[in-house]
Amino acid sequence: MRDPYEVLGVPRSASAAAIKSAYRKLAKKHHPDSNKNDPKAATRFAEINSANEIIGDEDKRKQYDRGEIDAEGKPRFQGFPGGGRTGPGGFENYTFRSGPGGSGGGSFGGGSFEDILNSMFGGAARGGRAGGSSPFEFESGGVGVDLDLSVAMTVSLEEAVKGAEKRVRLPTGKELNVKIPAGVTEGQQIRLRGQGETVAGHRPGDVLITVNIAAHPFLKVDGSDLRLDLPITLYEAVLGGKVRVPTLQGAVELSIPKNTSSGRTFRLKGKGLPKPAGVSGDLFVTTRIMLPDGSDTELENLMQRWRDSHPYNPRRDLG
Repeated sequence: MRDPYEVLGVPRSASAAAIKSAYRKLAKKHHPDSNKNDPKAATRFAEINSANEIIGDEDKRKQYDRGEIDAEGKPRFQGFPGGGRTGPGGFENYTFRSGPGGSGGGSFGGGSFEDILNSMFGGAARGGRAGGSSPFEFESGGVGVDLDLSVAMTVSLEEAVKGAEKRVRLPTGKELNVKIPAGVTEGQQIRLRGQGETVAGHRPGDVLITVNIAAHPFLKVDGSDLRLDLPITLYEAVLGGKVRVPTLQGAVELSIPKNTSSGRTFRLKGKGLPKPAGVSGDLFVTTRIMLPDGSDTELENLMQRWRDSHPYNPRRDLG
């Protein structure tokens, strides 16, 4: 993944408010619902959300700036003490090699993988035999070979609900198309059997993909329900009317009754997230009255006349 600062188009010195503003603008611009004819919109949207998860979070941003985590939020490998080359952020870079005599290219602090294993586990590992099929093997009762690969994948809320096919890049550089099942949840793992690393004489490892669901620019997840703050005009609140409300199933019209106060919540049944039983949660829409930008002399005069002729105190119960 690209540098999160580059993805959001902000400098490293940007304030938290500037990062938040940049994220909102980009998320709105590249949201899949607004770019249905652009097949790359979902990928850009997921990349924007992933970047915001890193530098939009104060703690993760500090970790990333110090070089403790990478652009996907995964800890960077610091290596074993005493060997390797120092790379960006002060972390040591190592290239593992395997095979008899260290064949296969690269080095690990000047010694082979077997040397490192011997130093770590007191000689439990020994080099492969001449002509043998295994590049290294372990004594009975020694340390096993972990060939599994773990990666994280960020999907949009829409992709989590409806399912999708996405491409994931493994630490080995290999890329795979992964089918994300409909109804996947935050933190759920997808196991791809036999797609991990391979070593002769051992069963291939698996790929474990941990799914992260990106924050939606409008909808907030509350269990199986969704919540939305809906901006309405002053005249819609007073006179009532029909307004369009975005949902995961497409926009719907909501009737706003006359004299609707800011903060009033409406329930749209079945417009939330799917449940295992086959039913869906609900969408709770809370109205937020928004005044026009800038000063409006006509509106101010109207409110002054209305205040003088229709005084009332909505805070009378507060004491």
